[in-house]
Amino acid sequence: MIASRTRVRLFLAAVALAGVCAPGLAAAQPQDATALVGGQLIDGYGGPPLRNSVVLIEGERITAVGRVGEVEIPAGAEVISTEGMTVLPGLWDMHVHLMIVGHADYAYWDSIYPPKFESVIMPAAARQLLMAGVTSARDLGAPLAESIAIREAISRGEIPGPTLYVSGPFIQHAPYPGTEAFRWGVSGPEDARVKVRRLAEAGVDVVKLIDQDQMTLAELEAVVDEAHRNSLPVVAHGHRPEEIRRGVAVGVDNFEHSGLATAPEYPPDVIAAIRERTAQMNLGPLYWTPTIEGLFNYEYVRDSWREQLDDPCMEDGLPAEIVADIRASLEGYDQLPYFQITPNRSPTLQRKFWQLREAGVVMLIGTDSGIPGKYHCQSTWHELDTWVNGLGVDPMEAIRSATYWPAAMMGVADEVGTISEGKYADIIAVRGDVLKHIDLLQDVDLVIRRGVRHK
Repeated sequence: MIASRTRVRLFLAAVALAGVCAPGLAAAQPQDATALVGGQLIDGYGGPPLRNSVVLIEGERITAVGRVGEVEIPAGAEVISTEGMTVLPGLWDMHVHLMIVGHADYAYWDSIYPPKFESVIMPAAARQLLMAGVTSARDLGAPLAESIAIREAISRGEIPGPTLYVSGPFIQHAPYPGTEAFRWGVSGPEDARVKVRRLAEAGVDVVKLIDQDQMTLAELEAVVDEAHRNSLPVVAHGHRPEEIRRGVAVGVDNFEHSGLATAPEYPPDVIAAIRERTAQMNLGPLYWTPTIEGLFNYEYVRDSWREQLDDPCMEDGLPAEIVADIRASLEGYDQLPYFQITPNRSPTLQRKFWQLREAGVVMLIGTDSGIPGKYHCQSTWHELDTWVNGLGVDPMEAIRSATYWPAAMMGVADEVGTISEGKYADIIAVRGDVLKHIDLLQDVDLVIRRGVRHK
């Protein structure tokens, strides 16, 4: 019997002899038809990997998935060998901030850089995410016009980046001074409805709530009800127990963050409310994006932030003066006000993460990418690595939380999130076995979004 690797190589050789181009991974432009041949395929559904896989792409879509010898490759197709690689759906990051890129002084950043958000900052952040294998991302907090403009520029192919799902400005009771461009306050239930309608009419994909424990219950109910009337899911912070209690009561679809309070665990009544909600299957899953890595690895980053800054990926698309500004802002990392309570939060993370899982929520990979010391080219694989190697999550489950489940949460699972016939070709590949070594995702070899090869 011929070994499986030999079969694949004989197949590739036969294709080449037939006159089909079979370039390596350095090739730049896809043909009308492209075949990824030979890799271990993780399709996103959670089943066993498919060995000696073939994924056929025509235009933007996947047209066939199978094994070598089972899928006919059209004459003239570009054939890309994925032998020795893991092929998987493009990653999602469900909590990014394209308007920030790791700078530590928010007040300074918000006063100096907004004029450069659309022209420089957000395109650079989007490119960094895509080159890291993130083909879909949810931007949860930025000025409205810039959010829509960047999303549409990516959609039209004018700039590289992940498919974006944007919230535009946060909704909260009162914006912090100097942040009114991307934080909208509400004053009473009718004003809450007006603000949500403005977002819906502008074309946002999701409504983002923060500090909802500071709103009146009537305001909060109005935000969620108006969002749902406009077919928009609502995500909300889960920093504090009362934020969670209120969010569950009014029907929030997805909570963000876990472990940010210093209490050792969630109160019993909060967990009971979550359990009651997740038991109501007619409402669909309750989703949670814990954004846990930044807290979990605080001490490590505190001691090695200069080395992370030395990674040239975080400079991609940014002018030298902005990189220098970011670097200067992080001096005295352990003295920054942003991190002063972090050492008290970190020990609570593992317990709270597993409390949520055991209560039945569906966890999603998201990172808060862009906050101080977190760069868009690194954040997503850092989060996956923390789940697997820090918290003990099964690698396949972690991958599903970055592929299938985000697509399901955003209502687009019939189009993306898995490698399936008929879906958009959002596909990445990395040399090695990510089910054994999840941190291989720090160096993605192949990135295809909507059938277009970017890396």
